[in-house]
Amino acid sequence: MTDGALRFHYRFRFASGREAEVDVELDRDALESRRQAKRPPEWARLAFHRCGHCPLPEEVPDCPLAVRLVPLVEACRGVASHDPVTVEAVLPERSVHLSTTAQRAFSSLMGLLVATSGCPYTAFLKPMARFHLPMASEEETVYRAVSMYLLGQYFKQREGRAADWELAGLIAAYHDLRVVNKAMAERLRPASERDSAVNALVLLDLLAKMVPYSVEDSLAEIRYLFDPYFPLPSVGR
Repeated sequence: MTDGALRFHYRFRFASGREAEVDVELDRDALESRRQAKRPPEWARLAFHRCGHCPLPEEVPDCPLAVRLVPLVEACRGVASHDPVTVEAVLPERSVHLSTTAQRAFSSLMGLLVATSGCPYTAFLKPMARFHLPMASEEETVYRAVSMYLLGQYFKQREGRAADWELAGLIAAYHDLRVVNKAMAERLRPASERDSAVNALVLLDLLAKMVPYSVEDSLAEIRYLFDPYFPLPSVGR
């Protein structure tokens, strides 16, 4: 793209016949939004259910993550969690079409918005946002999150910095993310007419809980995938 932008487009078609669309335009280098929402609602103010560990100074008026979720909350209006929806996600490299529940479809878009929001505690997810995978499963998310983090450690080591091959930093980052998710759920409850936005966040939080659990369990559930890296000794040598 000549303008240095990455564009993602989500279209939701509900059983009622209503459609909702959300465009996400990111700066290719910063991986943050190139569009500013109009005057944010009160629930997006920084002081409203502010995260207990928020590092932003008091003079910052709005929570950057809440501001990014405003278009999603508007798309969720009048939609219940388990309402059927057909979602189309148009990415720079491909398009994905799926019939699923509203909460799962919204959760996929929410993951992209969270990672690129500018919140200090979600910045580590930016590489996953660049290679966004709509409607990813738990196993796919664990694989992608750990692979992303280990590649980051490779780059750190190449630049002469200490690398964290034990994944302690990844576990800590996801624990911080769960604090953010909890506070954000408190913001979304009064902002939402139905439960689809809140439950979309609940699904994201389940994944945030799953990643540290999988790491602490030595990633046993995906260990079998790497058997080719451990070939049997050659006979007779």
